[in-house]
Amino acid sequence: MKLHTLLQYLYPYLPVDGENPEVTSIENDNRKVQPGSLFVCIKGYTVDGHDFAQSAEKNGAVAVLAERELSLNIPVIVVKNTKRAMALLADFFYEHPTQALHLVGITGTNGKTTTSHLIEKIFSDHGKKTGLIGTMYTKIAGETFKTKNTTPESLTLQKTFKEMVDEGVTAAVMEVSSHALVEGRVHGCDYDVAVFTNLTQDHLDYHKTMDEYRQAKGLLFSQLGNAFNSRKPKFAVLNVDDKASEQYITNTAARVVTYGIDQEADFYAKNIQMTARGTSFELWSPLGTYSINMKLIGKFSVYNVLASIAAAFVSGVPINKAISSIEEVEGVSGRFEAVSAGQDFSVIVDYSHTPDSLENALKTVRQFAEKRIFVVVGCGGDRDRTKRPLMAKIACQLATDPIFTSDNPRSEDPEAILREMEAGVIGEKYISITDRKQAIQYAVNEAKQGDVILIAGKGHETYQQIGREVFDFDDRLVAKGAIEEKIQ
Repeated sequence: MKLHTLLQYLYPYLPVDGENPEVTSIENDNRKVQPGSLFVCIKGYTVDGHDFAQSAEKNGAVAVLAERELSLNIPVIVVKNTKRAMALLADFFYEHPTQALHLVGITGTNGKTTTSHLIEKIFSDHGKKTGLIGTMYTKIAGETFKTKNTTPESLTLQKTFKEMVDEGVTAAVMEVSSHALVEGRVHGCDYDVAVFTNLTQDHLDYHKTMDEYRQAKGLLFSQLGNAFNSRKPKFAVLNVDDKASEQYITNTAARVVTYGIDQEADFYAKNIQMTARGTSFELWSPLGTYSINMKLIGKFSVYNVLASIAAAFVSGVPINKAISSIEEVEGVSGRFEAVSAGQDFSVIVDYSHTPDSLENALKTVRQFAEKRIFVVVGCGGDRDRTKRPLMAKIACQLATDPIFTSDNPRSEDPEAILREMEAGVIGEKYISITDRKQAIQYAVNEAKQGDVILIAGKGHETYQQIGREVFDFDDRLVAKGAIEEKIQ
């Protein structure tokens, strides 16, 4: 594509010297630049892409998109905001791929990963070739790829959608983080269904206040579109049990479909019954009442299922077909995942890393625990510090044996993080073991028949970041190893 053709999408910007080279790719990482690339200078938190423009030119870039004038021998296009411009150019360069997809976006503090996987399974079982983008990986036509962020940068995102379209994918499901919404990573994405799970405290290191956080999530619904298009109708699927939904209903012009447990909604659950083996409930819907018996456990799982069935319904999947898919699901990696190695006590690994998700997980455990409840929990470094005493308080209130430990301390002192957790539970019963492996081993060694151990915070993660180093670490493998050592 010729540079001038590409820049028509950025009217009225033109290259300063009038050259019109062929653009074969767009890159925002100078290391990926090849002959024919347009290099986009992005100013990040720690690195400024403008500092690498000369390197990009040396690697073969034919033009540079920047926020200031640069001394180069190739065209430099100066714009006010390169992130916004990159989103526009990526969508145009990759031929507006989301317009060819039925796109479902899911936002909220907790439940995004599970809900996205449930919807993906429903779609796939219904014959839709489906793509998935989220916290754990990207999946295109059954093949998985590692991801760096829950929601990738706009350039990577549009390229991924283009790959999906080229592979014959017709539907895509993605997690949409609040960071991505604020930073414009999803600009250009033509969502057909936007799902809201819940809003609880998280990321206040980034958003500063809960009001800012709530408004960030609301961007997904305000950007859903104002045209009432019969060919591609838009739907907002909202959890009415969460007060933030009131704002999102106001934000969107899309058709609103609601779900809930505590309040009646378009899709709501009644008569919830829970055991250590699964959950059953009655689903009340616009088309009647259905019985659901699933292997997933917990009230939070019921919310995820309601959201998934509602999103599938507005996407054209019959309710009974969606239920059949849900009832087959054994679980999602690292989400209330059982670890079994022949022991006579329960071990569950869960990604609960916010006060609300930890509370939900522990309340679920309390419904089937026969004896003691151990919880191994920590808080990540370089993240919202205000939730540390809250997490500790919830652990002490809902578990018989709270064990505080490290999560991903990153650049912070692990001991200092523990002190901030302990400040919220002065006078309470707990123990602190800085080394996460030792903390898990302690819980396993102490547990007896009928006890439950919840290992919270990291879920599916297979690493631990301490300082600048990243070590192999998987809660599930560590727990399994400790169990096997104990029962030998």
